[in-house]
Amino acid sequence: MGEPVRELLDERFGRLLKANHAPLTRLAASYAANRSDRDDLLQEIAIALWRALPAFRGECSERTFLFRIAHNRCITHLSKRRDTVSLEDAAIDPEDPQGSSETIVAEEQQRRRFLQALRGLPVIHREVLVLFLEGMDYGEIAGVVGISESNVGVRLNRARQKLKTLLEGPL
Repeated sequence: MGEPVRELLDERFGRLLKANHAPLTRLAASYAANRSDRDDLLQEIAIALWRALPAFRGECSERTFLFRIAHNRCITHLSKRRDTVSLEDAAIDPEDPQGSSETIVAEEQQRRRFLQALRGLPVIHREVLVLFLEGMDYGEIAGVVGISESNVGVRLNRARQKLKTLLEGPL
């Protein structure tokens, strides 16, 4: 690979990771049992992207391509590990330094409860819900997961129903 091509790949790789860092972190957190596993999964996603990027043919958006890779790594990670969830390690986003301590605690409890419920969903429902929450439309989700758009809608509706049930019940 020539030097100009390598530089373009380096730039594209860095741009994709930087632009999608927060969504990828949330995606990884929905599949990883703790922060260490989440960080390992993020690293696996980055390595897989680096390896796959030269083969990107532009048949979909770069974001769909990236999330397809991330999704595959998450499913592989999940099939390898069946760890218990440590709620102390379940934080998805860094804590907001502003706001009252009561508000921060309440928001953190809600975040943890939601994440625990999300992890309680079957994988086929969790995957579409997480991608939907990241702002992907049905077509993008279908491209990432490898199912039809109508199937995305069915799975998303079922995921919402199951999530609602999990959040209403004791966790």
